[in-house]
Amino acid sequence: MKKNLSVSYAGHVSDRVQDLYYGKVVPEGIDLHYLPLQPFEAFKRMLRGDFDCAEMSFSTYVIQKARGQMPFVAIPVFPSRTFRHSAIYINTRSGILAPKDLEGRRIGVPEYQMTAAVWARGLLQHEYGVSPAACSWFTGGLTAAGRTPMLEVDVAGVSIQHVDDRTLNGMLTAGALDAVIAPQPPPAFTQGHEAVARLFPDYPATERAYWRKTRIFPIMHVVVLRRELFNTHPWAAVSLYQAFEQARRNAMDFLRTQEPPTVSWPWAFEHGREIRDLMGEDFWPYGIEPNRREIETLCQYVAEQGLAPRAPAVDELFAANVAAMSTLKL
Repeated sequence: MKKNLSVSYAGHVSDRVQDLYYGKVVPEGIDLHYLPLQPFEAFKRMLRGDFDCAEMSFSTYVIQKARGQMPFVAIPVFPSRTFRHSAIYINTRSGILAPKDLEGRRIGVPEYQMTAAVWARGLLQHEYGVSPAACSWFTGGLTAAGRTPMLEVDVAGVSIQHVDDRTLNGMLTAGALDAVIAPQPPPAFTQGHEAVARLFPDYPATERAYWRKTRIFPIMHVVVLRRELFNTHPWAAVSLYQAFEQARRNAMDFLRTQEPPTVSWPWAFEHGREIRDLMGEDFWPYGIEPNRREIETLCQYVAEQGLAPRAPAVDELFAANVAAMSTLKL
């Protein structure tokens, strides 16, 4: 009897992947050892070589791929995607009333090249005319000082300073920063600090309008395999893709369950129905073609923002045997 390939995987656990984590979906020919980690830790440890396969910052992958420095191969599985208007926070005493007011201001971000920041700068530039070069950028830990960036970034014509001894949260409340872009809300915001607010107070309405205009649901993370693993066992990329896809399909089916309620929020099913009415039944697809607009846009943004020497072509980002699959149905 042929022995299964042992593959370690690190990433966060959500409804889209929980069937893989609990073993309800099993990749064919693979013993998957799923280690639940917060994304940033999974990214760092995968870059360090700790795992065979992991969730990865999509912008980091694209940037390193364009630089010719990426030792991984991606499959078109996107464990995290989020609209990022809600990720922009301002100091209410700074006089910022509209996106254009961010020009000339001091903006904090945990890492300049992080996917959330790339998407936020891209939408600010293309939807509101805010040039990244017109702002001064400060990187560092949001809640703990001393965060080390995953990639070294030096963008011509853009002021980027790293802060080791202060937190972005503290700098925002003190007025040392005029704004912060961060995937997680600054503690000052969640605690109701009067000096901190969202740039877009009614961000759900703003993000829905953005979707209607652009049809973009921003992708944050992608799944990657070590290149050595792919070169030796290229079939593993297809097996993993199919397993992630099945787990995602199971999650989407589960969300359509009306009775008994699947989550504790009242009216959750009705809210889900509103989302499907707006974005379609398959609003969180995997695969290349359903996501080509988002992938091309992110590649464009990393090149525009000086993070990569070029915008990679979409199909070169992914394992060739998965990219070439004529159908992604199981």
